[in-house]
Amino acid sequence: MANGISGKTGARAKRADGAPVLLSGGNPQIAKGDGDAPVQAYIAAMPGWKRDAGQRLDALIDRTLPDVRKAVKWNSPLYGVEGQGWFLGVHCFTRYIKLAFFRGAQLQPRPPVASKDKDTRYFHIHEDDVWDEDQLVDWIRQAAQVPGWVP
Repeated sequence: MANGISGKTGARAKRADGAPVLLSGGNPQIAKGDGDAPVQAYIAAMPGWKRDAGQRLDALIDRTLPDVRKAVKWNSPLYGVEGQGWFLGVHCFTRYIKLAFFRGAQLQPRPPVASKDKDTRYFHIHEDDVWDEDQLVDWIRQAAQVPGWVP
C-alpha cells in the first residue's frame, strides 16, 4: 500500500429484495475494493438523477485520464494515479454529489467549497446544475499531476 492504491474486494451490501443498501443521504453501501468493478457497482446503486451524473462523471474522468486508478473505500469511489495516491473522492448526499479534490487548494482556480482540511476543496453537483465540463477536466488534470492523498 505504499502508493495508497490497494485494498480488499468484497461483496456489496444488499437488502432482502436484492437492492443495494443506501446509507444516510442516499449514499450506496458498497464493499471496498480496487478497480473499475466496485466503482461501477457504486454508480449503479446511486439513487435517481445521481446515477446518470455518476456515469457522466466517471466517463469524463476515464476520457481525461485513461490510466486512472479506481477503488471504493469508505463507501466512496476514489480516483488516483499509480504511485501518487488518490486525487478525487465522490460521495452522495441527499441533495447533491460531493466531489472532494484532496489537494484542491493547489488547483487554479480552486474548487469553490472549502473544507475543514486546508488541502481539500469540494465541488458540489446538484440535480439541475449545468456542468462546466472544461473546468472539471482542468481540475482533474491538475489534480492528477500533484501528489495525492494516501490514507
